[in-house]
Amino acid sequence: MKAKVRAEGLLIPKKFMAGITEAEIKKENGKIVVLPTKAADDSLWGLGSKPGHSGLKDASVSHDKYIYGRG
Repeated sequence: MKAKVRAEGLLIPKKFMAGITEAEIKKENGKIVVLPTKAADDSLWGLGSKPGHSGLKDASVSHDKYIYGRG
């Protein structure tokens, strides 16, 4: 696909951005790179927003031990 660069810049078709609410645009080695940084339905963005309390003092450090029984 080719697109005309206008005075305002370059328009990226909406179909290429489906489900993305935010993107980082940068120039690297002579190329323009568009990286999605936030998706509308990405559950990982909410991870840690409602933390629970386990009562364990080392849960963040020893989580493999508690989840998988090893560590």
